[in-house]
Amino acid sequence: MSTVELNKKVNDFTAETNDGPISLSDFSGKYLVLYFYPKDNTPGCTNESKDFRDQYDAFKSLNAEIVGVSRDSLKSHQNFIDKYELPFELIADTEESLCNQFDVIKEKNMFGKIGRGIERSTFLINPKGVLIAEWRKVKVAGHADEVLKTLKESQ
Repeated sequence: MSTVELNKKVNDFTAETNDGPISLSDFSGKYLVLYFYPKDNTPGCTNESKDFRDQYDAFKSLNAEIVGVSRDSLKSHQNFIDKYELPFELIADTEESLCNQFDVIKEKNMFGKIGRGIERSTFLINPKGVLIAEWRKVKVAGHADEVLKTLKESQ
């Protein structure tokens, strides 16, 4: 069950990245784009990450940081970062604690096989830690542009 609600403060969390643990409180005073994706090195997830990478300077100029989240390992994340030159951190949520906080684990039908996985979702958190926008069941094409537009409009 989700513990996040629009226009409410997001509970602080700490999670592991390749650069060490990060917490929501580390981003105090900045906007945070937190995007959840199913798996490193799959076509949709790669394109989404590359779109955020390509817009990274525009986000930074608006006082925003981007962080990706999946259930992949730190080793998988490092390979993904290196391969696509991602300039932002990726959280290895192997225990699904952040996924559960944001309620992104859903039952999915993958090639006729039912399983649990991350539903592609993005959350925009303002400098005070309040969730100001969310996108669920994200379609990759144009998504980074839409998040950037919402960020601009919120300022």
